[in-house]
Amino acid sequence: MKQNLQPKWEAKVSSKLTKASPDKTWAIYTDFFNFHKWYPTLATCYGIHGTNGELGCIRFCSGFSISSQGGDGDSNGGGSEKWSKERLVAVDHSNRSLSYEIVESNIGFNSYVSTVKIVPGGVDDQEGCVIEWSFTVDPVEGWKLDEMKKLYEEGLQGLAKRIDDS
Repeated sequence: MKQNLQPKWEAKVSSKLTKASPDKTWAIYTDFFNFHKWYPTLATCYGIHGTNGELGCIRFCSGFSISSQGGDGDSNGGGSEKWSKERLVAVDHSNRSLSYEIVESNIGFNSYVSTVKIVPGGVDDQEGCVIEWSFTVDPVEGWKLDEMKKLYEEGLQGLAKRIDDS
């Protein structure tokens, strides 16, 4: 069995929301089974195990543009839909932080863990916030970490705009 001796990739992106409160933004993230309503390139997201927002629950996500084939998720012109099953592994309501891991997918991510934290952006803790999204993953074949981080930044900016505009 071939072992991956390269260090894990790690990256963090963030986006400032000027209108949405930390509580509103946190409620969107803890609605773990309905993330497709907010994330621009995610076509489908629904629960397949457990109770929405509780530790151990698993969601199925599909239709996004990230895969190990590169930026468009389909560099060879094939039509297979990209999907992942993601388990909620940590939730800290007082610090507005959650983590999830990919347990199965066809996007080429191995040992993937992501953490999202909602940080208050205003003095009164109600006006604006910052979404911090970090991830670790084994190096992904056909990718460069900077390319992957750029896609995360673009997706998060689209998400932040949708939340702020709502």
